[in-house]
Amino acid sequence: VQLQASGGGLVQAGGSLRLSCEASGRTFSSDVMGWFRQGIGKEREFVAAIRRSGASIYYADFVKGRFAISRDNAKNTMYLQMNSLKPEDTAVYYCAAGSRWSERDRSYDYWGQGTLVTVSS
Repeated sequence: VQLQASGGGLVQAGGSLRLSCEASGRTFSSDVMGWFRQGIGKEREFVAAIRRSGASIYYADFVKGRFAISRDNAKNTMYLQMNSLKPEDTAVYYCAAGSRWSERDRSYDYWGQGTLVTVSS
């Protein structure tokens, strides 16, 4: 499975961005897709995850009510709509895919290259 993340950029606080993650290859083996992020000098942290069916969605507490994860299986693409962005959301955002439902990065088998989101104050 290959993952290609895109959609990052520079936005002012309070603004919005939508990240995309396009999957190719043996996507049928990856029931779970997720987003993680890593700020400068910080450890990588879980943001959100979604099952292939869309029936299960899970968010980190710090993005609840602001971010929305979704996927379009026909396009093999996952999205992260980010609203009400804050300077502390500045990070490289990574998409990941795996077969286990988890918020631990080591549970994911495949990773995209990351896309930088910068939120100015």
